[in-house]
Amino acid sequence: MSHWAGLLSAAAKVNLLLLLVSAVFSWPSQSDRVPEFALTKIEESDTKGDSGKEPVTEDDADPEDLEVFYPTRQWQTIRPGQAVPAGSHVRLNLQTGEREAKLPDSEHGKSEVTDERRRKRLGKVDVDSNSFTSQELKKALAKMKESEKAERKAHEEEVRKKFRPIEQLKEEFEKLNVKMETDYEIMVKLISKFNSSTSTLEEKVAALYDLEYYVHQVDNAKDFLSMGGLRLVIEGLNSSEAALKEHAAFVLGAALSSNPKVQIEAIEGGALQKLLVILATEQPLPVKKKALFALSSMLRHFPYAQQQFLKLGGLQVLRSLFRQKGMEPLHVRVVTLLYDLMVEKMVLEDSQHGDQTQEKIQQYQQVRLVPAVLEQDWCVVVSNLLAVPEHDTREKVLKTVAVLMAFCRERFRGDPALGSTLGLLRSEYEELAAQEQREGDKDGYFKELLGSINTIIQELR
Repeated sequence: MSHWAGLLSAAAKVNLLLLLVSAVFSWPSQSDRVPEFALTKIEESDTKGDSGKEPVTEDDADPEDLEVFYPTRQWQTIRPGQAVPAGSHVRLNLQTGEREAKLPDSEHGKSEVTDERRRKRLGKVDVDSNSFTSQELKKALAKMKESEKAERKAHEEEVRKKFRPIEQLKEEFEKLNVKMETDYEIMVKLISKFNSSTSTLEEKVAALYDLEYYVHQVDNAKDFLSMGGLRLVIEGLNSSEAALKEHAAFVLGAALSSNPKVQIEAIEGGALQKLLVILATEQPLPVKKKALFALSSMLRHFPYAQQQFLKLGGLQVLRSLFRQKGMEPLHVRVVTLLYDLMVEKMVLEDSQHGDQTQEKIQQYQQVRLVPAVLEQDWCVVVSNLLAVPEHDTREKVLKTVAVLMAFCRERFRGDPALGSTLGLLRSEYEELAAQEQREGDKDGYFKELLGSINTIIQELR
């Protein structure tokens, strides 16, 4: 019995030994199939090295001493001390125990585009990590900084050569006593020069010429009034020097334009009477031209001045210009002034009636312009101007004739010269309008003039 027990014990020992041997030899084959799956695990290791010390990581190392790791599309081993670029795929190889990294897998060719952009931005890069050491990179960065400093210094030197320092410019301006002056200060100096007894005629004329530029602005004109300039200019209308008289009227007209406050002060200062005297007496054409300009600026949109103008016989003065030789350039200006004054009143009467409008209508009702025009036979004076050759003058005269039609219709019908002139003008502008249409201008200037002529002829039938 003991003999069989011993045999069974020996057999069990042999089976146990065979099982252990088979287990030992089967382990490598199983481990060969594991790596493909084990390699996908992302490293999160906090183990210590063989020496018992913490391994050196990128966070612990000096950034300037880190060796750059250049990933590719294949897994590569990361050596200790290498800095892995952001965005790289990192894993722990469980078979070898080493860290590995590579570029992210391409998604519809995005990584290839990124690689191409990186190559274009960085230029030709040697992906071999052994090509550059940390010391070499430090030296390259130092050289770049030195090059930048040299370029910056060269640029600063170039700028110094082209431009002077602001301190030097300030010193030079102070030596020259150069400073910015306001319009008010400039006008004070110009008025002083004009009013000075030591100034020559040329200096006074130059001062008036410059003043005309400044007083065009409404605020400057008011300042000009407050500093006494308006009174001096009105007095200048009495000068025996034609040049002073001309430029004084020019400054006055500029200051009066659309400036009610200056208009009131001017008429109270006697400017209207002085201007009418210039227009009524023998004066050079330039003087009368500027006086007519000042008179027009005073009368427009100022019914009180228009009343005084008619009371002082201003319309007769303008009528006399048509009898004086050499005054032809003023004729169309006078007709334009009459047209503006009549239309100004008509537009106001047709406008919405507010409190201020009603007050102005009452003021304009005191202006008896149309009866004075009829009494002095301006109907014939105006119609005769249609014989002039200038298209611009004809346009203005036709507008005035159209406005006067309601008052001068019978006078126009009885004027055979007017009918003949209108017939000639219609033939002329029919041809010019047809030429415009052939050139592609369907609503041209000449067609508009032809329409005005046809309207007047129709009114006179």
